[in-house]
Amino acid sequence: MKIDWVALGSVFGVSLVATVALVGLFTLGIVGMSKQASANGGSVALARTGAYLCFALCLAAVSYGIFLIVT
Repeated sequence: MKIDWVALGSVFGVSLVATVALVGLFTLGIVGMSKQASANGGSVALARTGAYLCFALCLAAVSYGIFLIVT
């Protein structure tokens, strides 16, 4: 049995980057939702919109991952 270490490293690197990016997006969404409570005026709408955008991107990334696994 022979292990392709380059392919294994490539998969590890891509999954690490994707995980960090997904967690970062979700964290930005949480921060945006918490800023809405302390912000005043027009900043509330901007923070809420940014948070919803981050959550939508997380949902899209997870959906794409599930699509790749199923197909």
